[in-house]
Amino acid sequence: MSEERQADRERSEDEVGTGSKESRSLDQAEAKNTPASDLSETIGASGVDPGDDHVFDEMPGDEAVLSKNSPEEDTADGESGLSGSPSAEHAAEAASGLQTSAGEAGSAAVAAASGGSEEEEPPHEMTFTEHLNELRVRLMRCIIAALVGFLACYAFAEQLFMMLMQPLITLLEPSGGSLIYTGLPEAFFTHMKVAAIAGLFVASPYIFYQLWMFIAPGLYEGERKYMIPIAFCSALCFVTGALFGYYVVFPYGFQFFLGYASDVIKPMPSVKEYFSFSTSMLFAFGFIFELPLFMFFLSVLGIVTHKTLRKYRKFAILGNFVVAAILTPPDVVSQCLMAAPLCILYEIGIWVAYMFGKKPKEATVEEDIAAQAKG
Repeated sequence: MSEERQADRERSEDEVGTGSKESRSLDQAEAKNTPASDLSETIGASGVDPGDDHVFDEMPGDEAVLSKNSPEEDTADGESGLSGSPSAEHAAEAASGLQTSAGEAGSAAVAAASGGSEEEEPPHEMTFTEHLNELRVRLMRCIIAALVGFLACYAFAEQLFMMLMQPLITLLEPSGGSLIYTGLPEAFFTHMKVAAIAGLFVASPYIFYQLWMFIAPGLYEGERKYMIPIAFCSALCFVTGALFGYYVVFPYGFQFFLGYASDVIKPMPSVKEYFSFSTSMLFAFGFIFELPLFMFFLSVLGIVTHKTLRKYRKFAILGNFVVAAILTPPDVVSQCLMAAPLCILYEIGIWVAYMFGKKPKEATVEEDIAAQAKG
């Protein structure tokens, strides 16, 4: 009986061993046929980092991916099942594939970022309604700034009025002439207008800043960094042009006009007419002194270059005299006093475009070959 029991026990152990080997071979075959994507999903679902090289060292053979063998079978198999498991090799290959794809994606993102920095795009395209709303906001801010400047300058309206009239009064005093006003409220409104004009000059930096910021959404990031310096320089050039007209042009221009006075013709200009003439001249000279800044802006955008400006210099000189003839009274002295600064400012603008303008891109090899073939 004991021999029969021993034979039955050995037969049962042989059957158990055969079944475990068959189940293991089926699991290995299934692991070989499992795609890498399913294997990566299995690893990701288990919460294990595929990039960790120590994961598969810590996982016990086939049990790391597919099979769920019993501790007795793992003990019976020993280290042979750990080292030669095909499923572990597939898992390592899948993890390395995931790392490679992640590295390629990262390098592509870096390349895209570096390529985007070369050619920057405006951050947001505004609709027509948004442009109108932006214009309304900027204009309201400019009006408020001008109103604040007017209130600040109205307290000094008398001093500002006398300062504006001083170039003409200085020339009228030797002959006993003076300014007159023909309407009762004319002097009062002239004081108001003088305060308003002075307020515009005081608030000009902020006003120019708002005007340039209205243009800023259509510029690139590298171009928008010039907005604050351009706004400050715009106000500086405007005030400089007005001071040039007041201290240089007014004395020579008024002396020329008063030279036609005689014993029969006595000059008695009205306050209203003088204010209109003087303010129009001040604004004209203020705006023409913006020419170098305007040329700088166009050169930074790449619209014009210093070579183009030099090429069309003769046409620019002719245009300067035409503009001076339109903005000044119909006399040669005033026209020359405005056209000469315009020509000088145009030359300054050429040098500004040369120093700060956008450099043209170098021609490609194909363009060079085509040019040589045409030559």
